[in-house]
Parts: sequence; structure tokens; C-alpha cells
Amino acid sequence: MEQDELRKNLWEQRQEGGDGPAGSETNPAVVFAGEELEEEDSLEIQTRMKNLMWTVSGDYRLDTKLDLQSFRESRYVSMYDAIKQGAFARFFDKDAFALYLVKKVYYGADEMPLMSLAQLCVDAAAYPKVLPERPGVREIRQKSFEYLLDHKFSRLCANLPGKIKLALMRGAVSGDWNCEKRIREPLEMIRALEQSSDTMELIRTVDRLYNRMIDPSFEKQHGDLEKILAVSLEELQEFNWKNFLEEEALENVLEQYVSRMEQQMTSFETLEDQKEEQEKRGTARRVVVLDEEAVKKVYSYVEKSFGRTYLTEREQKQLNYRLCRGAHRDCSLHYTEGILASPVMMNAQYVNARKQMQNNRRLFLNSQNLIKRNVEAMTQFLRRSLNRRTEPDVLPSYYGVIQPRKLWRVGRTDPGRLFCRSTKQNSTRFAVEILMDASGSQRERQGQVALQAYMISESLSNVGIPHQIMSFCTFWDYTVMQRFRDYEDPREKNKDVFRYITSSNNRDGLAIRAAGDSLLGRDEENRILIVLSDGRPNDVIVNRPGSRNPKPYCGEYGVQDTAWEVRSLRGNGIFVLGVFTGDEKDLAAEKIIFGKDFAYIRDIRNFSRVVSGYLQRLLEQDLEE
Repeated sequence: MEQDELRKNLWEQRQEGGDGPAGSETNPAVVFAGEELEEEDSLEIQTRMKNLMWTVSGDYRLDTKLDLQSFRESRYVSMYDAIKQGAFARFFDKDAFALYLVKKVYYGADEMPLMSLAQLCVDAAAYPKVLPERPGVREIRQKSFEYLLDHKFSRLCANLPGKIKLALMRGAVSGDWNCEKRIREPLEMIRALEQSSDTMELIRTVDRLYNRMIDPSFEKQHGDLEKILAVSLEELQEFNWKNFLEEEALENVLEQYVSRMEQQMTSFETLEDQKEEQEKRGTARRVVVLDEEAVKKVYSYVEKSFGRTYLTEREQKQLNYRLCRGAHRDCSLHYTEGILASPVMMNAQYVNARKQMQNNRRLFLNSQNLIKRNVEAMTQFLRRSLNRRTEPDVLPSYYGVIQPRKLWRVGRTDPGRLFCRSTKQNSTRFAVEILMDASGSQRERQGQVALQAYMISESLSNVGIPHQIMSFCTFWDYTVMQRFRDYEDPREKNKDVFRYITSSNNRDGLAIRAAGDSLLGRDEENRILIVLSDGRPNDVIVNRPGSRNPKPYCGEYGVQDTAWEVRSLRGNGIFVLGVFTGDEKDLAAEKIIFGKDFAYIRDIRNFSRVVSGYLQRLLEQDLEE
């Protein structure tokens, strides 16, 4: 009865709104597609979309998060996602399927390709189940795929799951299922799910596809499907899931992540698309309002998540007073040696940090030849530049050491040519700080970033240059500065960089200001700051009671503030070098921040050559002047 009533309402809405697309008289499900919704308020759109999902699922308790801006841009895609969500919840166990995806990520699976494969399997399984009851879904699906083929083709071509998605959509639209050989088998496996009604069959198919196409070594390293499914809820709750969420959360993080998985697995939108849309639609949502009770919890949570500070309370207050000004007022700094070195308790964050440290060290052990070549090459570059600074220059002089071979010129030439004198080159000392971006956007590159910092550190140790290694991320209004190695520590401390782990957001300008403050406190004449970042400042703004809330720290505002901090340090005599560790699309921001002094490492095998060239130029710069 409820479904019949909804159909009646939709039919009346169509009659009021004018003619719809061809065939809509006999297909009320297409009414949404023929209406002009641009001027309707968000509540009405949301209500209609939920009604569509509830009608398909038959479950009026089912909830969904709707992206209304996306709906206005491509209503067919949004409608089809709502239909799939309802159909999948009706015919399959959506909770079991989402929980499998979470457990797979828990064991180290790459979330993006895993989700892409899951979306393909959900579509193949859910669409045939709903079609006999609602034939209008065929047109909505086709128009949805046509839109995606027109607007997302370039992005989907960039990876294998995307190419499979393109082949599936093209086949559904045109009936042409011809495709390249490596796509044919996975496409057939996915299409075979059209006959399946078993959730476990979907899970097995996704698992086989991921292990064959994305990570052939996954099963050998982590175990088979039986082991994945055996992960307990307690183990999942101990894991640090906040790295996978866009917004900060203090509680119920696992539940939020599972809920996000359930939303995404019935969509065809990639995680990258979602993140880009969030950035395009402004930054007002990045402001978080805290009450007094929440404020008290934050610092306790920071210590539990990142470790105790190594500063005294007075030192901490002095640094915050001196550094947290301007765009960073109402922010705070938290200096720590990390949760593994100074834990408050053995919690989920501690377990996750140990697991990531093991992954980083495993990459280190598997990259010994690459590390050795890069460190040796960089050491030679640095040693050659330093030797050039200490080698004496021999110049003609009116006094000094007489040159016997020129004595025959006595009385015939200027006396200044009969002697030579040695003058020392500029033998000033150097100090270096390595600052690593440890925000969640670096999660996929954690091992690579740690390796890069380690290779620089080993090379500096080989030539006796004192240096410090720090990382930074921002949780709520605390920018966490984690120290792995202090300036005078022995070289054994270099390996502590493999404790590097990413989390939360990044307030680059404040972190660079803090790193520069540390360097300015050194008595070496030449100081160098090397920043390993992805060029994407992005931070939640926390509105404490009584605070003055600055602009959200992301986009152009964050980039310009970071660039200003870099220029300010250079004006104070600190050389600043950026090492780009992000995606190529963010290169423009990196150039604005660091100007000409940044290195883009496309291939880590060329790391020593690229970075050494910049360091050599800095070391020899004052000699040339």
C-alpha cells in the first residue's frame, strides 16, 4: 500500500510539473529525471530521494546520507545510487559485506581499489534483482552510466579497476562487451554475480579480484579470506580508524567508518571524486564548535593518541605564546617523541603505530640496495661540497712563502708575484632540520616518506652535519610535532624515523614556523630546513568558547600562509628546501610555497641525484657569492 501511495504521489507531481521524458507515463520511477529540481529546497529533494530508496528496499528504517550538490550536478547518478542502496539492503546482507571490507582494510588492503571492486560487484548483483519489479530503473541506470562515461572517463582510465568500470558501463549502454584481454576475466567474474543471491559469493568475488589484480602478495603476507573474516570486533575497535575519516572524531570512530563504507559501496563515485567535490564546495564545514567539556577532553585525547610531551608545562606555554599568532591564534603546539616512545597507555593508537612501524621497517629491509646506492651518492655530493669549503686558496702576495721558480724575476717584476699566501675558504658550520608532513593525506606513502627522510639523515650523519628529524600533523587545534632524532643524537637514532605514522590534518604554516624557531636557536652559521610534504595544507578550525575564529585553513588561504612562512624563514637566513611527496595535480601549490627551491621525486631511485643537486647548490651558494 505504501509503495502504491508513493507511485500515486509521484504521478501527481509529474502532472503538475509538465511533460517528462518519453515513456514516463508508464514508468513513475523516471519522474524524478524529468523534473526541474534546481529551485526546489534541499529538504524536498532529500525526502524524495529517501522515499525512492525506501520504496525499493521496503525498509523504512534504512537511512542514507545524501549529497544534494552532487544530485543537482548529475541526478541520474544520485538516483541510481539510491536505488542500488535500497536494492542491496533488501536482497543482500549489507552489514556483513561492509564489515568484510573493513576487515580487509584492517589487514592492510588499499581502500580505494578495494572499494572500486566492491562497487562493481554490488552493481552487478543488485541491478538484476530490482529490474523485474521496476523496469524504469533500466533507463535511470543507462543515463547514469552515460553521464559517468562522459564526465569521468579520464580519471577511470588511470587505473585497472577504473578500466573495468568503464568496460562494464560501456557494455551496459551499448551492448558491446569487447575489451582488452586483462580486463576480460575480471569482467566475466563480476557479470557472473548477476545470477547470485548470496552475500558470501559477493565477498569471495571481491576478495579474489583484489588478490589477483591489486595485490598478488596479499594472501601470502596477511592470510586467506577465512583469516580476514575471523577478525573480531574487539580487534577492529582497537584499530585507529580516524586516519580513514575526513572529519575528526573522538568517539565511535569504527561505527563511523563502517557507516561510510556502507554508503560508498553502493555508489559508482570514487573516493578521489568525493574528496575533490568536498574541496570544491567550500570550506565552511571545516569549522568545528567545541563546548567547554569537549575542550577538556581534547588534550587528554592528544596525549593518548600521540604520546606525552617532552617539554615542561612552562616551556610548552612559552612556545605557544610566541608561535601561535596571526593565522594560528587559538591554536596550540604539542611536542612529543611519539606514542611508541612515550605512551600514556597501551591503546588502539599504540597498537596501530607498532603495526605501521613494522610495515616501514619491512620496506626498509626490502630496499637495502636502493638505500645503499642513494646514501652513497648523496654522501659523495655532500662531502665534495664541504671539502670545497675547507680547501685553501693559494694566491700571489707581497709576503708569505717565496716561490723559488720565480726568483729570476727579482728586479724585473712586481714583488707581489714572488710570494704566495694560503687563505682559508669559508669553513662555517651547518645544521639541518628534516620536517615530514604526517597528515592523513600521506597515508598511502608512509613507508616511502620514511625512507626518504632516512636516506637524507644517513647522508648527513656520514659527513658529520648535526640534524633533527621531526614530523607534524594537526588534530583539532593541536599541531603535533613529533621528534624522531635530535641534533646531537648518535646515528643509531636515524632508524627511529621508521616510527613515522600519518594521521588527521596538517597546518603547514604553523609547523614550518615551529621548525624554523628550532633552527634559529642553533649557533651554526648556516641552517637548512628540508620539508617533505604534499603541498596541501588542510586543517579543521576549532572554535573554542570565547575564541576568535580565523578563516578555515585550506585551499588558497592555507597555501599562501605556508608560502609566507617559508619566505619569512628565508628572510631570517634559513635555507628552505621542499621535497614534494604528493600527487602531480598538487604541484602548482608546491611551487607557490617553495618557489624554485623544491624537488619533485618522480622515481625514488633518482632521489639522491635530485636532492643532492639542491643541497650542493645551497652548500656552495655563499662561496660563489
